[in-house]
Amino acid sequence: MTENTKTSDFPILACNINNHRLVYLDNAATTQKPKCVIDAVSNFYLKHNANVHRGIHTLSEEATEMLEETRRKVASFIDAVVPEEVIFTSGATDSLNIAARLVEPKVQKNSVIVTTELEHHSNFVPWQELAKKTGAVLKVIPVLSVGSFDYQKTKEILLQKVDIFAITHVSNVTGEVIDVKSLVKIAKAKNPDCLVIVDGAQAVGHMPVNVQSLDCDFYAFSAHKMLGPTGVGVLWIKRDLWDKFNPVKFGGGMISEVSLSKSTWDVAPYKFEAGTPNIAGIVGLGAAVGYLNSIGIEKIYGEIRELTEYALEKLGKLGIKILGAEDTKKRLGVVSFNVPSIHAHDLASVLDSLGIAIRSGHHCAMPLHTALKIPASARASFYLYNTKKDIDELVKGIIKAKEMFRV
Repeated sequence: MTENTKTSDFPILACNINNHRLVYLDNAATTQKPKCVIDAVSNFYLKHNANVHRGIHTLSEEATEMLEETRRKVASFIDAVVPEEVIFTSGATDSLNIAARLVEPKVQKNSVIVTTELEHHSNFVPWQELAKKTGAVLKVIPVLSVGSFDYQKTKEILLQKVDIFAITHVSNVTGEVIDVKSLVKIAKAKNPDCLVIVDGAQAVGHMPVNVQSLDCDFYAFSAHKMLGPTGVGVLWIKRDLWDKFNPVKFGGGMISEVSLSKSTWDVAPYKFEAGTPNIAGIVGLGAAVGYLNSIGIEKIYGEIRELTEYALEKLGKLGIKILGAEDTKKRLGVVSFNVPSIHAHDLASVLDSLGIAIRSGHHCAMPLHTALKIPASARASFYLYNTKKDIDELVKGIIKAKEMFRV
């Protein structure tokens, strides 16, 4: 992984930042786009632009087919039962908020909602607000002292009454891969009607994901974190649940009939997709899935794991505090850390001057940082176009920052 032939597929990686080669290590925030995705979006607007569904003219039919082809590609990519389980949204945040609104009628004052300190705000705040609104009990599973997932505590809570269980698949701060499948099995064995919502924003496109095998009820992710455009997301909804939930967004495209006295809904997935979707973005997502399939998700997963282990090894020699599990085999693509006596923002600024892009702050995970008693952390995250050379540049940059700050 010192050389990467895929780098040439990404035009932005040829750019210089502050007179240095761009070393892009902020993939947990968003990934860069291969030329095929950029071309797919451009080609849609140049040759196929029209609104989808119900249009009789050729452009509308072409646009509709392009959108539905992406739905089929995404369904296959995550091993959905049928394409209709794939709902297009504006992103993982939108998907998780929709899920919270869909389940709201089933949440009562004595209901129990379970989530964790490891979550991104998008999979924490909606459940916090739902508990506040309904009077339900919100149980938050604490992390262990290093910031890793506490399986023992989680199992203890899941063996009690649980109505909603919201869990991340891969932490956006530590990169820890959570054994969602085993937790779903425990939760549903004790509470068969428990609804499980999984935040897969850091998982899809980075590792194999099989929603049937996980046996969760909702699975959310974003296009832009798997090479696709911004403004597009997916909410997978298990087929058995379609008729148990009413739409939470209303307007064009999701109705069957409207009269002065009542409205009736279209079938899934359309009843959950009100208004004109981000058609060009969805077409771009289809191109991204095609690109990922051309490489192979198992190969991508292996390469990201190799980079993660290499980064943990190299960073571990610098005398810095690395957040999360010590077992490198449980981590994927994300390493957060702090350099003693250097604030994360200052470190990120120094690295930026060297052309190295990382993220600094709380990464939309304030409960986790509060639990670890730190205000912020620096985060490096890797994807399929990164190399060990990129990580070597990161290490050199950190050493330079330590020299500048005399620590």
